[in-house]
Amino acid sequence: MAPAKHVLAIDQGTTGTHVTILDSRLQVVGRAYREFTQHFPKPSWVEHDLEEIWASSEYCIARALRDAGLKGQHIAAVGITNQRETTGLWHRGTGKPLARAIVWQDRRTADICQQLKARGVEPRVREVTGLVLDPYFSGTKLTWMFEHVKGARTRAEKGEVCFGTIDTWLVYRLTGGAVHVTDVSNASRTLLMDLRSLTWDDELRALLGVPAACLPQIRGSAEVYGTTRGMKSLPDGIPIAGMAGDQQAALFGQACFEPGESKCTYGTGAFLLMNTGSTPVRSTAGLLTTVAWRLGERTSYALEGSSFIAGAAVQWLRDGLKVIKRAPDIEALAESVKDSGDVVFVPALAGLGAPHWRPEARGLFAGIDRSTTVAHLARSVLEGIALQIHDLANAMRHDSGRDIPSFKVDGGAAANNLLMQYQADVLGTPVVRPRNLETTSLGAAFLGGLGAGVWSSPEAIRRAWKAERTFKPRMKPEVRQRHLEKWKRAVERA
Repeated sequence: MAPAKHVLAIDQGTTGTHVTILDSRLQVVGRAYREFTQHFPKPSWVEHDLEEIWASSEYCIARALRDAGLKGQHIAAVGITNQRETTGLWHRGTGKPLARAIVWQDRRTADICQQLKARGVEPRVREVTGLVLDPYFSGTKLTWMFEHVKGARTRAEKGEVCFGTIDTWLVYRLTGGAVHVTDVSNASRTLLMDLRSLTWDDELRALLGVPAACLPQIRGSAEVYGTTRGMKSLPDGIPIAGMAGDQQAALFGQACFEPGESKCTYGTGAFLLMNTGSTPVRSTAGLLTTVAWRLGERTSYALEGSSFIAGAAVQWLRDGLKVIKRAPDIEALAESVKDSGDVVFVPALAGLGAPHWRPEARGLFAGIDRSTTVAHLARSVLEGIALQIHDLANAMRHDSGRDIPSFKVDGGAAANNLLMQYQADVLGTPVVRPRNLETTSLGAAFLGGLGAGVWSSPEAIRRAWKAERTFKPRMKPEVRQRHLEKWKRAVERA
């Protein structure tokens, strides 16, 4: 039998799981997707069932193999990318979750963050981790779980409990419970890792009340962590060889390998990242400093701006307000009016992220009058998504001292032409959309292939990257300024 040359990527996202299979030429030959349940037990609480996430992954692996006409033995390596700060605890021996995972969107730890800020520790947290004290990150979610999940702390101190973000959970299950690891990009989102040493920080661990025995080993982003064992659709022995948080994987999949290269992913949230090279850049404009990836002995860092709600606002129009039947329907509805009719939408449905960092903020429609229709509301939702990104891009220019000559985009909402044109208009910068919008999966597959030796260097992905369309700014400067001023006033009220 010819050697296996296909790489399987698991892209475990907030609302569902994608599995993609690529051949050695970076061509997608098989794919599958499955949504899973979103649990909202209280206002501002969001939870996931870890077992349901695993079941969706196994289902998609089998379906993607069938779609590709392949068997498990044709897979040379597995790469993983994941929703990042979502936090889980499970029993080390049985793999049984102690509770539902707390999702990155969850805001229940806002009081914990405020108490820590009142103690004056945030400057130290920021210095060590590059992050701010916000419920977004895993650390305070862990604090809450150890305070509220019965027996969790005692069992964790005894080494009986594993903490993990979703990458860690997937590797644990893929290897039949043999491996408890995370990669540097995911670890950098926990409030627990030192950005420079790439190790768990004892001072922060003590501050947040996290027992050392529950923490996974921190590894690089392209290396063999373990091999498959006990899977339904994959034979034992396939290397799990690449891992990165979803936004870092998208940066990699967009071939942003050089300092200054940037991308924005429009998924459930929207995330703008700029590669800053081998040195972490400290933000003074409300952005985050994070690890992009580590290949061998070389670590690359990034500046990141995160908007918690992007595609989730469209889902809210669909599921909450019943304005549209399918998410793609928003484009035609929004295009049915020439503009938003002075309606401004602030997508603070889960607070405001960078550069504002206001967990108490709430979503807002401003400028509604008797002439407002659902089409105006739909258009304002798309514009609100883009206006958030404008704020992030401005902060990134400030911190990096670099302009953003062009703006690579990906994610499901990047297929929306109206949104992409408006994004180019308010940025005053060309927006470049690649042929393959699944750059998160592409990045995960490529990291897995690098780790397993399917590809020898990142240059193969740069050669494979192709632009599909460039949206050039066409809004007059004075009109852009009016839009930005209305947006600023609305954000202040949110």
